[in-house]
Amino acid sequence: MDLTRRDALRALTAAGFAAAALRAEDLPPIRAITRGPKHHWFGYYDKWEFDPTSRYVLGMEVDFEHRSPRADDVIRIGMVDTEDGDRWVELGTSSAWGWQQGCMLQWIPGSKSEVIWNDREDGRYVSRVVDVFSGKSRTLPQPIYALGPDGDWAVTTDFRRLNDTRPGYGYSGIPDPNADQLTPDNVGVWKMDLETGKSELIFSVAQAAAVANPHNDTAGLKHYFNHLLVSPDGKRLIFLHRWRFKPESGRSFGTRMFTVGNDGTKPYVLDPYGKTSHFIWRDPEHVLAWAWHPTHEDAFYLYRDQSEQVEVVGKEAMPLNGHCTYLPNGRWILNDTYPDKDRLQHPYLFEIATERRVPLAHLYSPEQYKGEWRCDNHPRYSPDGKKVVVDSPHGGSGRQLYLIDISGIAV
Repeated sequence: MDLTRRDALRALTAAGFAAAALRAEDLPPIRAITRGPKHHWFGYYDKWEFDPTSRYVLGMEVDFEHRSPRADDVIRIGMVDTEDGDRWVELGTSSAWGWQQGCMLQWIPGSKSEVIWNDREDGRYVSRVVDVFSGKSRTLPQPIYALGPDGDWAVTTDFRRLNDTRPGYGYSGIPDPNADQLTPDNVGVWKMDLETGKSELIFSVAQAAAVANPHNDTAGLKHYFNHLLVSPDGKRLIFLHRWRFKPESGRSFGTRMFTVGNDGTKPYVLDPYGKTSHFIWRDPEHVLAWAWHPTHEDAFYLYRDQSEQVEVVGKEAMPLNGHCTYLPNGRWILNDTYPDKDRLQHPYLFEIATERRVPLAHLYSPEQYKGEWRCDNHPRYSPDGKKVVVDSPHGGSGRQLYLIDISGIAV
């Protein structure tokens, strides 16, 4: 639905405050690269949205907001040519998507022309590989979640179960055949060859649940996986092992952060304390994550894989949970915040050596953007490290893609 008059006025007021803040803080240039009346977004922060030249920006288009997707809701897939008047280029459609991570649309590493996204076909979830210039396409028999660094394989999990346990991240349209199973042994992390489509289950939910959990009693609770990511060298995978609490507990879910080898061997609980949230690989051995740890409680921590080594990061400058990545030069962390008391979201850069925080924008999020259909900024950087794109509804025309020029900051 459209913004109410009250929310439109609030958006204009917030935009005025943001403009004043821009003058006061000398914020970097920002522009909308998609426009209404339809809504555009990309989704998660850990996917490749830009092509290798940093010219083309992937996005998704939908004609409604503020409700859960239904099985018959189809979105359009496209890319923005930022060097040709932000022209929208149609690429295809998808009927397998959610508000937070879209359809896992992303550029395939190592390719100058191929992208991949998830779809639904003949009662199953699949993935489409499309050449954005020739239009040539092919279909793989499994959906994908994250890609290996060379673009030759992917990992995935069961989006049917994910939709049942964490609405907004899975897909509607196909019921979970294991809905009554608490710890199924045929659900978990799958690895798929992107050339042949051959796949295998390498680590199951049952295996994760069987690993001792001294900090949480999960007996009788429903388990699932979410947020898969591959290490920069492709040797390890990381994911969140989660369980749903019973309604009477007053809690929603608990979490452990796991890593495993890319063949499912050598599983390791990297964060056992039950509150891991957003994370990113810094390098093949280290993971940055928002979590709870007895040393500093809620904070960002840098974990060393397969060890108990952990250190707090940016405790004063990054005191709130956000969607974190490292810029290509390794000197900066790109991050954001959830809406504050004034409904403003704050994407920013954190300089690691100096612990300096540099604001990039202050973006108003109307009250309708909440829960499953909230619009997180999810900042994504370009391969050349000079641009950032965020999802935001602050302009008054629903969620759109905005490009921020950071070339004058992250040099």
